[in-house]
Amino acid sequence: MNIVLIPGFWLDGASWSGVTPPLARAGHTVHTPTMPGKRQGDRALSGIGLHDHVDAVLEIVDAVASPVVLVGHSGGGSIAWAAADARPADIARVIFVDALPFPDGSAINDELPVEGDRIPLPEWGFFEAEDLVDLDDTLRERFRTIALPEPAAVATDPQTLHDEARFAVPVTVIACEFPEAMLRDAISAGAPWTSELAQLEQLEIIELPTGHWPQFTKPAELAQSILAAVDRG
Repeated sequence: MNIVLIPGFWLDGASWSGVTPPLARAGHTVHTPTMPGKRQGDRALSGIGLHDHVDAVLEIVDAVASPVVLVGHSGGGSIAWAAADARPADIARVIFVDALPFPDGSAINDELPVEGDRIPLPEWGFFEAEDLVDLDDTLRERFRTIALPEPAAVATDPQTLHDEARFAVPVTVIACEFPEAMLRDAISAGAPWTSELAQLEQLEIIELPTGHWPQFTKPAELAQSILAAVDRG
């Protein structure tokens, strides 16, 4: 199976280095793209938006044998979901790592502090305590060392979805900061931010209690959760 690991904000493809070896040993072909604006030599970020990141994923989907599993961490979840919307017949499963599929017209996060055409990694005090669980001083230093500014428009551009066939694509949510019961209750209550989840034909939720960056705090457990989801597909 081709598995595409889509990094979240401030991270490049190498940020998955603790997760990829078990996937490869299981016989899968793993793709770890670095998104436009975060590649070596990228300087001006003003012309890079959400659609550029989606297109970068679609280039991989179109180049490899289908079906493909898309794994999106954090903001990468919206990129994965837009790619699934564009190629629903080619996607075997979308796995959201501490992320959710946002509906058409919504932004990934328009509350992050923007500096010109970019969003640098904020100070740790910006984040909620739940985000930082298990992210000790050593991991925080490593994260900040490798962090790359995110193109501002990726965070603020509206999500664009067209094809309701996306709801037939199996979805796994790897829940790190919230329990399955809370998410199920929100879906049952009709919370607007769960509107895409509520329309899915197949939804499974795997709990992996840790903070927002399990590829750093629990990479082996994250890899096993991804493998479990892929095997069920």
